[in-house]
Amino acid sequence: MTHAHPTAAELYAIDPARCALLIVDMQNDFVREGAIMEVAMARRFLPAMQAVQAHCRALGIPVLYTAHVLSDAFDVSPLEVALQPRLRVGGMRPGTDGIEVVAELTPQPDEVVIHKHRFDAFYNTRLDTVLRNIRGPGVVDTLIIIGTVTNICCESTARSAFMRDYKVLFISDANGGLDDASQQATLRIIGSVFGRVLSTADFIKQATQEERDGDNRRD
Repeated sequence: MTHAHPTAAELYAIDPARCALLIVDMQNDFVREGAIMEVAMARRFLPAMQAVQAHCRALGIPVLYTAHVLSDAFDVSPLEVALQPRLRVGGMRPGTDGIEVVAELTPQPDEVVIHKHRFDAFYNTRLDTVLRNIRGPGVVDTLIIIGTVTNICCESTARSAFMRDYKVLFISDANGGLDDASQQATLRIIGSVFGRVLSTADFIKQATQEERDGDNRRD
């Protein structure tokens, strides 16, 4: 029996009923001016991230967050800290304001925050279990990714999502990188191999249209 193969456009059509939004590491230690791991582009892109977050909430799309957390008690991420020695003495420590999601994107009481110790938000966390059940068993098949740092935690998580058969929607102007060169490199590789890259405006337009079409089909 021959099976028809969907086109990329068909496969990646946005179905809000099967999406979840992941906001990666938009915590004070990455976003605030002068923070230990400051990413100025992440701060600059906050309005776009707020727009994506608000639109997902309006469509009933679950919003999840990650926070990167280290430890003073033991070296929970030794290879990372070896390459970033300033993290030996501070930054992203439990109980500090640095691991909290920035006020502009404050999680609602029922929204899930995942603490992680590696760039890939799936690695040794509950993220996959939450995604596979948050809308009912097996419902979520599409992961919308925004946050920071574009070419590190966001890209690592996008690749890992793809390997788990989640369709990745990577929002180009709502992922903040360290510089334009690495930003554009990640957008190219995600868009050509690991998912679909959309601007905030295009995501909102397409998600809204699909929601309307779905309502019409149900009427």
